Amino acid sequence: MPEKTAKTAAKATAQKTVASKVAAKTAPKAAAPAPKAAVKPAAKPVAAAPRVEEPKKVVTQRQGFKANEFVVYPAHGVGQILAIEEQEIAGAKLELFVISFMKDKMTLRVPTAKVANVGMRKLSDPALVKKALETLKGRARVKRTMWSRRAQEYEAKINSGDIVAIAEVVRDLYRSESQPEQSYSERQLYEAALDRLSREIAVVQHSTETEAIKEIESQLAKSPRRGAAKAEAGAEDGDSEGDADDLDGDSDDATVADEAA
Repeated sequence: MPEKTAKTAAKATAQKTVASKVAAKTAPKAAAPAPKAAVKPAAKPVAAAPRVEEPKKVVTQRQGFKANEFVVYPAHGVGQILAIEEQEIAGAKLELFVISFMKDKMTLRVPTAKVANVGMRKLSDPALVKKALETLKGRARVKRTMWSRRAQEYEAKINSGDIVAIAEVVRDLYRSESQPEQSYSERQLYEAALDRLSREIAVVQHSTETEAIKEIESQLAKSPRRGAAKAEAGAEDGDSEGDADDLDGDSDDATVADEAA
């Protein structure tokens, strides 16, 4: 009997040992998946963050300009955005405005990020166009300086893209039939300013350039001094030239300086 009891006790001890080993093996397997499940959700928000920022960057670079829109490029005047395209230059992607200047038969590509630097702008609103037309009726203001310096100032105004500044150039260089003729360089600057002004007015008012030029010339004819010059057209040549404009004798000097150049 003692021997059977000892065997029974040994078997019980062996069974407990086996049970404890089985419990030890199964416990880690149940706890192991918990760390894997915690790692997966953390990776998703990181990939989604850049996608939200990209569209905002594009809108800022384009400055609100759209395809098929008419714009004013200071160095060339009124043009139309045909498309917005991407090009790869030196391994980097560059977004460009494709601008057409139909009258000049020219196409220009301008980086969207550079439009502010080059001074590209939207068309003037009707109120600003009206102000430019009112400017044409004012008295011509011509400084008593060398023609070369005045010519530089006129060119700067024309290439500024400011419609009122361009109207000032047209006003100051305009000559009616009763006034002294312009020099060649004066005529060139006048025609450049008139072309820029008439193009923008035509697009804003949905008219033709010919109609815009007629409107500009009708405003120029309303200048008080030019009206007086027309009334005295039958007077002596010397008197009519003296009343024609505020040139103060600058016209002859300008012509001489231009020919010397």
